[in-house]
Amino acid sequence: MSVPLSRSRFVLAAAWLLVTLAPPSLVGDKKPAPPTLRWAEGQPGCTFSRDRDGKYRYSLWTPDYGVILAVDSQELQLHHRRVERFLGFYLTVRYRGQQALGIDPEQATLEFVKHSKVIQRALEPAFFARKTQTDADAVEHETQREIEKHPERKEEREKSVQEYQKNVAEFLDFLSRRCFHAVQLDPGHPEASGWLLFSTQNKWIGDWKKPEEFVLRLPLAGKILEFPFMLPPQEGDLILRQRSN
Repeated sequence: MSVPLSRSRFVLAAAWLLVTLAPPSLVGDKKPAPPTLRWAEGQPGCTFSRDRDGKYRYSLWTPDYGVILAVDSQELQLHHRRVERFLGFYLTVRYRGQQALGIDPEQATLEFVKHSKVIQRALEPAFFARKTQTDADAVEHETQREIEKHPERKEEREKSVQEYQKNVAEFLDFLSRRCFHAVQLDPGHPEASGWLLFSTQNKWIGDWKKPEEFVLRLPLAGKILEFPFMLPPQEGDLILRQRSN
């Protein structure tokens, strides 16, 4: 049975309208993902070391730049002792090109491979500092309420909160001075370094596994740099830290 001409035109017009209004991802205009440059032991430009300061170092070098990721061998244990719960990794970028290289550490992500592949974006230091101060104010307020209800515990609770406030002050100083901030490298300023911090506050992140597996990703120079690593890298691995003089 033939379709009337007017109806055919209506169907064609409707189809054209659907294609026109469809999201780009449905019509083939999705922007391609940046290429990935993945660290792998033994591959050209990739090195790994266990160093006497207690850190594992993963280095990835290209003709224009090198990125060194330092991971404390005791990072999972240190996580539980901090005033705020996070994982921290020390990043160094060395530039050997002749133009300029922009780095935005807040675009870095950390994948918790054994925890439903949860991906956390790097914490913004100023935001994290505000959260830490808010939490500290809440602890102080709760302590005062507790002292009012139990005056006999005043000395004990005040001593505890003073120690906590000292740790908070040191952490806020760390956030302001030692984190990796956005920067542009060039021949006159060829190196930058600092800490990347990632929150562990997520319902899918439970107790630590043995070993833990992570993937740290950093957008850089039009690529996504991937650093897959485990803590510890090998079963039973232990670094004997050199004592500082």
